[in-house]
Amino acid sequence: MAGQEKKARTAQGVVVSNGMQDSIVVLTARFVKHAKYKKFIRKSTKVMAHDAENACGVGDTVTIEECKPMSKNKSWALVSIDSKAKI
Repeated sequence: MAGQEKKARTAQGVVVSNGMQDSIVVLTARFVKHAKYKKFIRKSTKVMAHDAENACGVGDTVTIEECKPMSKNKSWALVSIDSKAKI
């Protein structure tokens, strides 16, 4: 067990807000199968992530990674900007 390092969870989503300093809000979507009807349903979650350079804009597709809590609501950090939004 010694020397093994856990890999952090990563997620991909779309930036829906960047109005705060050093923070962004990312909407992540996933498909879940309904238990009774067996239909796939789209569910989404909004999480706050740390963006140190304030590089993201609304509509950008980003990859974020779980990290230790930075504030009450922020426990994810920006890894990369996958594609910029078209204006």
